Amino acid sequence: MTTTVHVQTILETAVKAVDNKKANNIVALDMRNVSLMADYFVIADAASNRQVQAIVTEVKDKVQEAGGTIKLIEGYQSADWVLIDLGDVIVHVFSTEQRNFYNLERLWNDAPYVDLTTLLVAD
Repeated sequence: MTTTVHVQTILETAVKAVDNKKANNIVALDMRNVSLMADYFVIADAASNRQVQAIVTEVKDKVQEAGGTIKLIEGYQSADWVLIDLGDVIVHVFSTEQRNFYNLERLWNDAPYVDLTTLLVAD
C-alpha cells in the first residue's frame, strides 16, 4: 500500500519516467477489478538490455524523487524482464523479444487500459 504518495502520482511518475528513456509500446492496465496484486501495471519494452536498465534506473530515481517507495526490483541484471514493485503500481520493463513472448496484455486482457495520452510525449 502506497501511503506517503497518492497512487495516481506514482502511476504518472512511473509512466513519464519510462517515456523519458524512450521505451516502446508503453501501456498501463487498470488492475483494480481483476487482481489483488496491484492497482496498476505499467508495461513497456526496449530494444536492448542496456536500455531496459536505463529505463528501470529512471523509474527508480523519479519515483523516489516524488516520495514513492521502491519495494523490489527483480531481474535487473539479466534485463530481459525487470519488475519494479512500487506498491500499488507494478512496472514491467521487457526486452522486445521477451515482451512478445510473455504478452502480459493478453494474459490480463480483462483489465482496461489507462488513457496515457496526457502523460506521453508525442514523437
